[in-house]
Parts: sequence; C-alpha cells; structure tokens
Amino acid sequence: MINNKGIEKICCLGAGYVGGPTCSIIALKCPEIKVTVVDLSKERIAQWNSNKLPIYEPGLDDVVKQCRGKNLFFSNDVEAAILEADLIFISVNTPTKTLGNGKGRAADLKYVEGAARMIADIAQNDKIVVEKSTVPVRAAESIAKILGANRKPGVSYQILSNPEFLAEGTAVNDLLNADRVLIGGDETPEGQLAIEKLCSIYEHWIPRKKILTTNTWSSELSKLAANAMLAQRISSINSLSAVCEATGADVSEVARAVGFDSRIGSKFLQASIGGSCFQKDILNLVYICECLNLPEVASYWQQVIDMNEYQKSRFTAKIVQSLFNTVSGKRICILGFAFKKNTGDTRESPAIHIAKTLLDEGASLKIYDPKVDHDRIYEDLTHPMICEEPERVKKQVSIHQDAYSAAEGTHALVLCTEWDEFITLDYNKIYVNMMKPAYIFDGRKILDHQSLIDIGFHVQTIGRKLQRPISNRCWSSNPTMS
Repeated sequence: MINNKGIEKICCLGAGYVGGPTCSIIALKCPEIKVTVVDLSKERIAQWNSNKLPIYEPGLDDVVKQCRGKNLFFSNDVEAAILEADLIFISVNTPTKTLGNGKGRAADLKYVEGAARMIADIAQNDKIVVEKSTVPVRAAESIAKILGANRKPGVSYQILSNPEFLAEGTAVNDLLNADRVLIGGDETPEGQLAIEKLCSIYEHWIPRKKILTTNTWSSELSKLAANAMLAQRISSINSLSAVCEATGADVSEVARAVGFDSRIGSKFLQASIGGSCFQKDILNLVYICECLNLPEVASYWQQVIDMNEYQKSRFTAKIVQSLFNTVSGKRICILGFAFKKNTGDTRESPAIHIAKTLLDEGASLKIYDPKVDHDRIYEDLTHPMICEEPERVKKQVSIHQDAYSAAEGTHALVLCTEWDEFITLDYNKIYVNMMKPAYIFDGRKILDHQSLIDIGFHVQTIGRKLQRPISNRCWSSNPTMS
C-alpha cells in the first residue's frame, strides 16, 4: 500500500535525453527532494559528473551545475538508488526493433523489461514506478505483470504513465514552461493516490490546470497520437513544397497564408528536408494498428512516414541532377549533421540519408557540425544499416572544425541543419575558395538566397524556384582564384 507521505527520494533509471534533463529540472524546482539519476554506463555517468555533459541542451549546464552534489546526483550504483527511492522513473532507451517480429516498426522494449526486472529484484518496500520512455500502448501493463510476478512478499507497486513532450534543443524550456503534463494510472484508490503524489511534484512549478490525469492506456496513446499528428502536418507541407517548386509558388508564403487560419495555426508548417524523432513513434503506431488488424489505419500513417522519406530522396536527387548528373569524384561540403539545431543528437537526421546517397554515388564529403562529436558522425555513416564498406566511408569522408575549411575546394555546399551560425558565415570568402560553378543546396530555407545568387552561387532550396546568377564572376578552375 502506497503511504500518504510525500515523495522524498526519486530514482531515474536511464541518464539519456529524457532522464537527465527531466530530473535536473525536478531537482531545481523541488530542492527538498533527493534526485538520483542512474545508468549502467560508467562513461555516461562520468560525463554527467564532468564539465562536459553527454548531451547538449541550451540552459542545461547551468541547471546541472546549480543542483549537482546538493540534491541532484548521477551514479552507477543502481541498487542503492532503487532501494531508497519512493518513486522510480523508467527513462531507458526504446529503439525501433531491428530483428524479429515487428522489425523496423515496433518499439524494442528489452530495456524497459530489464529495468522492471531490476526493480523487482532489488526493491524491499513499496514503490511508485513511472514509465517515462516513449512506449506503445499497454506497456505499463507489461511492466505491472513483470513486477507483480517477481515482487517480494509485502512489496506492492503502482505503475504510472508520464510521457515526455520534449523537443530537443528546447528541452529545458519545454520542462519549465510545459503546455501540459500528462499522468495516467489505475482508477483504484491506490492508483489515484500515486497519481496525486506525482502531481504534487510537478505542482512545484506547473499550474494544476495544466496537469492532466487519465487512465494509463489513454496516457500512452496520447504521446503517440500527438507526435503522429505533428508529423502529419510536416508531411502535408512537405508534399506541397514539391508542388511549389513545380508551379513557381513559394512554400514559405503558402505556409504563412495557411498559418493565419485560426483553425490551423502556424506551428509545424515549415517545409524542409525533414529529420524528426517522430518517425520512431509513427512506426510504432503503424505496427500497433497492424497488430490490431486495422490495415487501412496502418497504411494511412505509413504514408506520413513515406512522404517525409520522399522529401529527403527528392532533395538528394536534385543535388546530383544539378551537378551535371554525377557527383563521382566531386567534393561536397555537408553543413550540419544533427537532426536539428541546438542538439548534438543525430537520430533520424536527414544528413545521414543525404550523405549515404552521395557516398554511394562516389562523392567525397567534407562535414562540419558545431556540436556533433566526430566519432558519432563516423559511427552513423559506418553503421551496418547504412554502409557495408566502412573503410571506404572513412576514405571518402573528412570532418572539420569549422565551416570554412569544410567548404574549401568543394563543388557544392549542402545545408542539412539550421544552425544559426550558418546564416552569418562570410559566403563571399567561401565562394572564392570553392570550385566553380559553385552550388548551395539549402535544405532548411534559412539563408538569404538572393544575396547568394548575387555573389555568384547557384542556389537550390525547398519549395521555391530560384533564378540562376545573371552573370557569374570571372572564375578559374583553381578554387583559390575569384
């Protein structure tokens, strides 16, 4: 039986993109609660305890430094943290399955199951267990079965669903100024008491009217549904960007006009080459629909994924076509490798798809990203699902410390991430040191295209036809000459 005393100690299993920021903010706003984030990775915990955190989020460094060692701790001692905790967040990774039934679509819950078994093996008293990872509907039921089947005599558990709605790059602000907090649990008195205990934590800084309580399954499905509908909006505007390029319309103007419709609004109407952590959730939703024998529903949501994949393929095909239908032996600069600005995360990054295609076509790539580790780029491009010849990739790819060295001597720039610094680069300087004709492919629509054309660049972007330079500067095949 969960007692009526408030939460004094919290344990979070998993020190990743969800667990680290979420628990840091809880520690900041609830100084009376001891918050311990644990992970089996010694390297990751060492990074959380260092001056260079394992993830980059604007504002996170300051929060961690303010709380770490006071009421916020990062540790590999999983057993001690579980034993003393009143409430345990499960924030482990839930990747898409790569093997077996549901391969490529279903969420792999082996880490969630492992976390549940670890809790059952260690816990000596009652616990509130909160699933914080993105999971399919009825995952809480699976956790409850594992805990129930393995629990020690006299120990009881309440299982809650508390999905995260964080956008990488704005996670700290999303936590501090959440649109809503969603908590699902059993409708039993014990379940309702557990819900209230978790509500009381968030009420330290979130108004009660923004804390929504539901049953467990509704909470789980709401996370998938929200991300699916956001991805659907992105797919819709991406599909219209192709129409704009074919007709002469400007997708930014179309999006602005549509966004003024109060029924629709302006958010998530920015066409680009894509790159979204939504894909994992939608694949999961597709798989759930198939398992529920709802093939038409599954097909509908699969088309949302297909449209965004088409956007990346269409953009890459435009690069090859513009460069005289071959990039073999040509040097191409990739600006940005993260899936979006203000994060070092590369999951679902369009840069991976674009780089793979260009490498397969025989291009040499010079890559620069201000926050993605060099090893991470090589790991992504040599992953077995991306490349069968890792040694060839290492010969064709070089990674640079700044945009200017990455661009030097290249035939084209491909902008894949909307980092602010790319807007303010000295493109006159870059142009002088590129091969001619010099091309820029702006996959994020953030550059001043007319000024680039005036410099002499051939510019291509998403959802808009651009004019060629009226007259190129006098140039030589020697990239050091203007």
